[in-house]
Amino acid sequence: MNTSLLTPLLTKVARPLNGNNGVKTAPPAPMRKGVPQIHRNGIMKSQINVLLVDDHPIVRKGVSSSLSKHANIRIAAEAADGKEAIRLAREVKPDVVLMDMDMPQMDGLAVTQTLRAEMPRVKIVILSMHRHTDTILRTLQSGASGYVLKDAQPEQLMQAIETVHGGGTFYSPDIASVVISQLVHGGGEGPSTMNITNREREVLICIAEGLSNKEIAMRLGVGVRTVETHRERIMRKLNIHSVAGLTRFAIANGLISLREDPRT
Repeated sequence: MNTSLLTPLLTKVARPLNGNNGVKTAPPAPMRKGVPQIHRNGIMKSQINVLLVDDHPIVRKGVSSSLSKHANIRIAAEAADGKEAIRLAREVKPDVVLMDMDMPQMDGLAVTQTLRAEMPRVKIVILSMHRHTDTILRTLQSGASGYVLKDAQPEQLMQAIETVHGGGTFYSPDIASVVISQLVHGGGEGPSTMNITNREREVLICIAEGLSNKEIAMRLGVGVRTVETHRERIMRKLNIHSVAGLTRFAIANGLISLREDPRT
């Protein structure tokens, strides 16, 4: 896995689209939330409390180490899965959440939707390796304020945090071009993952992994009849009526990788 914030690859910094396994909790900050910090350029900056959510300890360590160099950033807590992220967000009430996309328990988009409903003032930046259009657009739909690739420069992540905290939106350079293109030209032709619910998305992933209805029901903790209903709805919404077709769709939209295809 490419953990960019340990070895940055991008060379240009994005500009905002508009202006305006162990889990640990950070020790008390030396200064209270909201207390201005004086930086070398003379600008006063308020402290930003950040909740870091990623299931890979080495990524959390790299991001935390990078952000600790900035006096106005405090890692308030760290979570290794989606459910822990929700619990800690309720507890520490962060200003900004850095959210991984692919996690156990709940994925980043599901957590984002939950937090945005419960804590609308919290800003969320998605951290991901995914560059697929549908994945990016789903983050917009979920209520995230930013999307930063994991192979970004640390300075880009810092800019994203400050931008969304200030009320703006921020996307990595090539991600921003996708967002702008979609806003200008629309969603394009063909089925999209934006047409299905989060639960249907989970069922689709299981189908693409080759699981039977019974196995899907056991994994998701629902009844077999419920899985059958979801399968029918997915096929109708996407206008795809075979397992092979659903699998190709899942791979094309980054829901599973090619190596996970049971037919390879």
